Amino acid sequence: MVRRLAPALLTVLVVVLGVTALAARPPQGTPQRTADFVVLAGIAGLRWEDVDQQSTPTLWRMARDGSIGSLSVRSAHRPTCPVDGWLTLGAGSFAAWNGTRPDGGCPPAGVTVEQPDGIGANLPDQESVVQYNQQRLPWGTMPGSLSESVRCSVAVGPGAAVAAARPFGRVDRYAAGLPADPRRLLGSCVLSIVDLGTVEGTDPAARAEQARAADAQLARVLAARPDRSLVLVAGISDTEQPSRLHVVVADGPGWERGWLTSASTGRDGYLQLVDLAPTALAALGRPMPERLFLGRPAVSTGGRPSDLTEAINAPANADREAIAQRAVSGRFFALLAGLQVLLALAVLPLLRRARPHAGPAGPTPVSARVVAVVELLLVAAALTVPAALLADAVPWWRGEHPGWIFAVVTALLVAGGTAAVRFAPGYANTLGPFGAVAGLTTLVVGLDVLTGSSLQLNSVVGYSALQGGRYAGLSTVGLGVFLASALVTGGWFAQRVHRRWRPAVMVAVGGLAVVVVGSPYLGADPVGAIALTAGLSVAAAISAGGWLTITRLAWATMAALAVGIGFAVVDLRRPAAERGSLGRFLSAVADGTGGFTVHRSSTANFETLVNSPLTVLALAGGLLVWFALLQPWGGLMRLFGIYPAIRAALGGTAVAAVLGGVLDGAALDVAGAAAALVVPMAALASLRVLGHAADRTRPGTGRARENGADDDSGSGGDGPAGGGDGPAGGGDGPTGGGGPLGAGHPRPIGGPPAAPPRAVVLPAGPDGPVGPGAVDAPVGPEVVDKPAQSPPERPAADAATGTPSAPAQRRPADTQVDMPADTSAAPATRPSTEVAAS
Repeated sequence: MVRRLAPALLTVLVVVLGVTALAARPPQGTPQRTADFVVLAGIAGLRWEDVDQQSTPTLWRMARDGSIGSLSVRSAHRPTCPVDGWLTLGAGSFAAWNGTRPDGGCPPAGVTVEQPDGIGANLPDQESVVQYNQQRLPWGTMPGSLSESVRCSVAVGPGAAVAAARPFGRVDRYAAGLPADPRRLLGSCVLSIVDLGTVEGTDPAARAEQARAADAQLARVLAARPDRSLVLVAGISDTEQPSRLHVVVADGPGWERGWLTSASTGRDGYLQLVDLAPTALAALGRPMPERLFLGRPAVSTGGRPSDLTEAINAPANADREAIAQRAVSGRFFALLAGLQVLLALAVLPLLRRARPHAGPAGPTPVSARVVAVVELLLVAAALTVPAALLADAVPWWRGEHPGWIFAVVTALLVAGGTAAVRFAPGYANTLGPFGAVAGLTTLVVGLDVLTGSSLQLNSVVGYSALQGGRYAGLSTVGLGVFLASALVTGGWFAQRVHRRWRPAVMVAVGGLAVVVVGSPYLGADPVGAIALTAGLSVAAAISAGGWLTITRLAWATMAALAVGIGFAVVDLRRPAAERGSLGRFLSAVADGTGGFTVHRSSTANFETLVNSPLTVLALAGGLLVWFALLQPWGGLMRLFGIYPAIRAALGGTAVAAVLGGVLDGAALDVAGAAAALVVPMAALASLRVLGHAADRTRPGTGRARENGADDDSGSGGDGPAGGGDGPAGGGDGPTGGGGPLGAGHPRPIGGPPAAPPRAVVLPAGPDGPVGPGAVDAPVGPEVVDKPAQSPPERPAADAATGTPSAPAQRRPADTQVDMPADTSAAPATRPSTEVAAS
């Protein structure tokens, strides 16, 4: 009964763990009304390196008294040109100005602003801009959503007119520049948008002069600001390639001396350009169009250094790190993909020649020294991604040659990790390196996530704040290596216990991984948690052996769906501003705009599939597994037969990685990151399994496993000659040893089998000696594995007794035989006496 209920109980446990992790969310602090007026001041191209006490004293004082952060100016196109930035500011969602633009450039045409009545203004191109964003771009953006959410708005300058124009092109109040006394203009409407100019170019002196002019204009705005007003200053766009992080400062009641953050970033000190529109409405206490706004209101958090110079250095340092990350990341993954492909090609001949042959003919074995070197290279390849993540603990981006510094630091970490695995206890066992690499990777990524994911942000193998996709939690690459290492670690532990406990061990280890991935406090990736739940359910279902049947697949699918549905129900019950990605998607489906999300996801999947080097890693790993490791000479099928828990872990990894990448819009990136860890170690384990494919053991010398558990040292097992769960009551391997014979296994026998023991004669009964020939069998069990087509050999007569003797048996080279470890399990023999030859 318990075994029948086990799938249901495990499913319930996975669901409870998943929903518990996904349901709890950190307190966001609902934005409250803090101002009667809001002034949005934009300076295109302004970065934190342009801010200092001498050139920009007004902005310096504002940053000292208010809250600051780094602003990602992502829009519908890259780069975000000034007109795109202003349009995105007024839309609250990713937008772009229509028109022809060169590759990596901006539209050549300027913005036409008409003033028919001297009060407001009109943008004649606004209708075509709205159609372009609604029909040609996948975001469904409505330009002018911010101004439509208030009764009246003011625009100063042409850029501000783009942000303040309503969808039909009308600007309520407009001035080409700040008047002599802007107090009356800024107080005429609750929302004012001011264009303070542009800071562009690479010459530091020219940038300083432009920043000084913008700061002087800002001083006039602050002097004329209405009472109880919030002033937001933002570097609303890029001015050249590559993209950069920009300035954002909030000054007003409730915004004193803190870091700016929002629910869209989830990390202190970071905002998106699309967050400014909902921030303005939240500060005014106005309802916001949730269906149209992609951003979330900003809030001020504590923890900022009291020294302003130190505080400003943090976002400036993040900008430098993001720039270096973008330059190094592409080369790193391209090099990693190339090296792993070359290593896979080098492993192929070793796999072909790894299996020993009993006969005189056969391929020459590869030198043990060469095999040892290749094994270390496979370990190093598997540790490269976690080492690159750990390298971000060193400020490599501050050096003159950041790429070389990163390469040296990563190489040293790879060497140190490889040495740790090499000299770890159990390295000589078949699964020793597999378990050590998986455990080390789980430890590195898990500790980083538990401590705030500081190594993920702007990391070479993490996510970039410049991309605007993710600012906290697990990255795409981090998700791939973490789910793979967690499932393999669970499989490694499960292999060492009795088969009836393996599903429970898999669920225990994998359930903790689901919590880490899905919790908003930690990994903040609900889609990844749902995918991991599916993979974990598959792994738990087949960890005790057997095939993935329809019933087991149904239970796994039900667990994943239950976690997804449970989180969706919880997420939809939250306020709209606090919903996660799944809740927002379901809300969009309900109001008819879910097609935009599906279109964006499919577009992102296609672009990532075509452009990402991780696609090469995923495909190369899949080809190596399918056309080499899974072949009869590849060793992986033998590995799976001996270690069913490892087979379950790798199967679950494949399911979770593919689902996580597709659902997250990352195509094969998650699978590529998982393959970078798993495939080299699978190849290493296959080499070791093949290297022991023809091993023999002497009777009575193996270790007995009372609890039926298996390890990778040759004891226990589920095979036909074992003593636990297999057809003959054994462990997991065809030899009953739970695995190939490693360094700790009883000494294999080479050459011909040992001679049979001397014949013994039983005491004579009334009718003479008992049995034909009065010869008893040799002590201990004898396993005969003789080809069926061979004719029976006639036993030769023993010279001493005249009775037939046991013939010598030849075993096929690929047949491994383990005798039962416990001699007490041998068939009992009757008392005998030795008869001396007369």
